[in-house]
Amino acid sequence: MQDDNILLDVKNLVKYFPVHRGIIFQKHVADVKAVDDISFFIRRGETLGMVGESGCGKTTAARTILQLYRPTSGTVHFDGVDLAQTKGKELRQMRRKMQMIFQDPYGSLNPRMNCGSIVGEPLIVHKITRNRGEYSDQVAELLKTVGLSPYMASRFPHEFSGGQRQRIGVARALAVRPSFIACDEPVSALDVSIQAQLVNLLEELQSQFNLTYLFVAHDLSVVRHISDRIVVMYLGKIAEIADRNELYENPLHPYTKALLSAVPIPDPVVEAQRERIVLTGDVPSPLRPPPGCVFHPRCPIAIDNCSGTHLDGLTNDRGVPELREVSPDHWVSCLRV
Repeated sequence: MQDDNILLDVKNLVKYFPVHRGIIFQKHVADVKAVDDISFFIRRGETLGMVGESGCGKTTAARTILQLYRPTSGTVHFDGVDLAQTKGKELRQMRRKMQMIFQDPYGSLNPRMNCGSIVGEPLIVHKITRNRGEYSDQVAELLKTVGLSPYMASRFPHEFSGGQRQRIGVARALAVRPSFIACDEPVSALDVSIQAQLVNLLEELQSQFNLTYLFVAHDLSVVRHISDRIVVMYLGKIAEIADRNELYENPLHPYTKALLSAVPIPDPVVEAQRERIVLTGDVPSPLRPPPGCVFHPRCPIAIDNCSGTHLDGLTNDRGVPELREVSPDHWVSCLRV
């Protein structure tokens, strides 16, 4: 694989949210470790799925990559440019190449703007259209591209269903013709039948416009359908990265195994025979993550070394397991694998 085939290269990305005490004289007392030293890459034209429990840092990672949150440390190389070091006019120019589809189709659209204005606003911001006629033509074309009628341009968000609103969000993301789109759980608030329609639309658009996706979700069946590779996150860290088929057929990290065992199977015979892994305890607070492997308090195969009390070649200086390649393109962060 050549380096020019990688569109997005994230290395040692960290995003902490400071916690302060006091009203007038605020004192920094702790940090919420939302994203804690993650590294991965996305090839051009592929879809990288990102899964994990609520609060594991998926959305924060996506927003930090797009610089909606500025990273605490680490690098985000997009098309050869380190976004973490980019500011001002240069960053605004880069935003034409990367967009985001937000999770909430109700809260992500301005209720005071009609559909046409929402979709067309990026065209004005980035000075893509030269006159009113060209602007109207491009808005109409974008609406048709996502399966909406151009006659709906004068309607306001409250006049659309949830699935239609999310299509408006997709059209807005496509307006500047980006090469990369971060999809932040775009189907989680929709009915199952509408989810399938939107996922199919995203796949068609990817083929039509040669798009690269980061697809954040918690529905493992949806992620398997649309993704080429999958990242499994737990408490701000990456547990496993693998090809979608490899991950589902040969999961190695105990957390990945537990996640997959919770996915229902429509065949009652297979469902009755397979092993169900039930994790004990609660997810630790990102304010005070456990030392060593963050999963070890709930891990069914944990040993003493997992708590970070003994350092070895598979951990860093804090006793945290390193993400290592155990087979071609299959990465795991676990001492027992």
